Amino acid sequence: QVQLAESGGGLVPTGGSLRLSCATSRRTSTYYAMGWFRQVPGKEREFVAGLSGSGRRTMYADSVKARFTISRDNFRNTVALQMNSLKSEDTAVYYCAARQDYGDYVFYEYDYWGQGTQVTVSS
Repeated sequence: QVQLAESGGGLVPTGGSLRLSCATSRRTSTYYAMGWFRQVPGKEREFVAGLSGSGRRTMYADSVKARFTISRDNFRNTVALQMNSLKSEDTAVYYCAARQDYGDYVFYEYDYWGQGTQVTVSS
């Protein structure tokens, strides 16, 4: 069982940056693939970025490519999502997710989820 807790959300102007962090209850540097998702009211939760359990592969939604970066800090047991050049359409609740796997595959479905953190980009 893995507990996840997101932090770092807030209000930021268009073009600004935010860094989200996902603290994990256990070491996820190995055996866990990680992902970030987001959801706005009335819409389905959508995939934003993923990191394979091996750490060798990442994948991003087309809407965030070249702007967002997912990374893992093995020492602090955290996974981060660096968000640059933010747009109003990035406004959403962002969720961290984990799935037990140590391969190179980046998943779209996960077993463990955090409670989410709100990101609001003001235009």
